[in-house]
Amino acid sequence: MEKKLNNKQRLLRVQDLLKKYTDEDTELSLEELLDKFYEENGVHIGRKALRDDLRELEESRLFDVTENQEKEGVEKYYSHQHRLFEIHELRLLVDAVSSAKFITKKETEKLVTKIQALTSKNLAKQLENRIILSDSAKTENDKVKHIIHELHTAIQKQQEITFQYGKYNLAKQFVLNRDGAFYNVKPYALVWNNDFYYLIGEYIPRKEIRHYRVDRMRNISSTEGTFLPDPNFDTTKYTQKLFHMYAGEESILEIEFAADLINVVIDRFGREASIRPTEEGTFRLSTTAVISDGLVRWLLTWGCDAKVLTPPFLVERMKEESEKLYNRYHS
Repeated sequence: MEKKLNNKQRLLRVQDLLKKYTDEDTELSLEELLDKFYEENGVHIGRKALRDDLRELEESRLFDVTENQEKEGVEKYYSHQHRLFEIHELRLLVDAVSSAKFITKKETEKLVTKIQALTSKNLAKQLENRIILSDSAKTENDKVKHIIHELHTAIQKQQEITFQYGKYNLAKQFVLNRDGAFYNVKPYALVWNNDFYYLIGEYIPRKEIRHYRVDRMRNISSTEGTFLPDPNFDTTKYTQKLFHMYAGEESILEIEFAADLINVVIDRFGREASIRPTEEGTFRLSTTAVISDGLVRWLLTWGCDAKVLTPPFLVERMKEESEKLYNRYHS
């Protein structure tokens, strides 16, 4: 015996059909909609009932139904065209999820499937060609999504947190720092940098601003302690001064670059950075940054096309690292 649907159930399923099978490029006739309805629900409905549902949806103004009639005939075609997300916006979301290293491969596939469900089946096919990372680039920590949720909640409620922190050793085993001792932190903000999530906050025992990679955090929990964030702390400025999220001492820098690195420098420091062309066909950058291993390694990337002028201690550090690199290849 064929199951029956009441009017409200039928209306909702007609709405779902239009979402799944129609868009600005795909329209369905009344007959095609009737066939799809039976295919999806195993229930036959009459033409009049379907017309009434389409009219109800159209008149409600809560759900877009576009009606199109052929010029040389009387048959009408129906579609749902105006959606919350356009296809290019969904592609941005898919690519962001696919390229995020802190999301596991399994979770990536689940999220992409959900994003594809936000448009029609026909348009969703356009989202199948996406950024692909090797499995080794994705984190194996499937608890990252829960940690991120915990951190957002703690930041919103201004609650102090505790957690363990660690890293991999040469045997590729994850080892907790400080023999597993817990860190006590006031969480200020989460940032996404170099494809990883970082927590920025105040390390309570030393009253220092620090940052921690979220996928290296374990056993996080909120405490009863609450806090008020430092009103003078600027998360954006803090991260802009870091190189590859390495901590260190802040200092004023002056660096001379080869002219063809102008776009690299603008990408890294922004168009507002202080840049002065020289008569030698180079340019000089003046900025404030954190002096760290991350900065030294970034500068070494450009070889002789980048030369540190100040501060003097960084000039000496670059000389030492350059000599080490030379000796490494001539030992």
